[in-house]
Amino acid sequence: MSKQKITDILKAGKILVSDGAWGTFLYQRGLTSGECPDEWSLSHPDIVKEIAGSYIDAGADMVETNSFGANRFKLQHYGLQDKVSEINEAAARLSREAAGDDKYVLASIGPTGKMLLMGDVTEEAFYDCFREQAVALEKGGADAIGIETMSDADEAVQAIKAAKENTGLEVIATFTFDKTPLGEYRTMMGLRPIEACRRALEAGADIIGTNCGNGPERMINIVKEIRTAFPDTFILVHANAGLPVVVNGKDTFSETPEIMASHVPALIEAGANIIGGCCGTTPAHIEAIAVVVNKIMNN
Repeated sequence: MSKQKITDILKAGKILVSDGAWGTFLYQRGLTSGECPDEWSLSHPDIVKEIAGSYIDAGADMVETNSFGANRFKLQHYGLQDKVSEINEAAARLSREAAGDDKYVLASIGPTGKMLLMGDVTEEAFYDCFREQAVALEKGGADAIGIETMSDADEAVQAIKAAKENTGLEVIATFTFDKTPLGEYRTMMGLRPIEACRRALEAGADIIGTNCGNGPERMINIVKEIRTAFPDTFILVHANAGLPVVVNGKDTFSETPEIMASHVPALIEAGANIIGGCCGTTPAHIEAIAVVVNKIMNN
């Protein structure tokens, strides 16, 4: 019997809890500057699986994969462009093993670092790059594709199309927004949440939303803006543990699990259907979020 689709669970009114940060975790476990994080799915599989498992143990309904930068353009910086399929398949398999049969694996696909506007890539190259990654992630056992931290709608559209047209997986697309001096939220490319999400939905995304760039308090307004424009579409939000503060040359995130969890009711009221974390969040943050979500669902 096949697993129920994520969108079907959301249609039934359930709020799902996603996982938290991966990069911070990897650095804590020994990843050094200049190393390829995604390659650790091959060289340090036990650690990668342990990270995924820690979020499942914390109460997450879904866990991402260690594949955010595992596209041919990013891997080329490390001389690993010939290992795209191997790395992505391994990343999905490790999260699948940690998640078991009941939880969901959300395959992470991040931006390539290339821009159509600069003329250093074509739409066809974007499409082929994301197709290669998505196919391998599905082969490794992913339940859905999570295209995240996008700022360029053109790149996101090609990623969505590549995933929808070459896999049988549901597709989630999220963008990163910054608050302008005028109080608006826009991507680095100048897109408002409504504009970015409309492009994603037109390309075939099943779920839309926002991740990174903001703590949960600011995410509330972004979710409200998206929900107002798209009342019937499911929304995912992965907030940072507050805004980063530089301490001894490193970004640190000050929001405790309790502070993040305190914003969960407002996020749900604003229209969020899936809530997880991004930079600075830990299994403790996800556990606190899960406690609040479960309390709301059981009332």
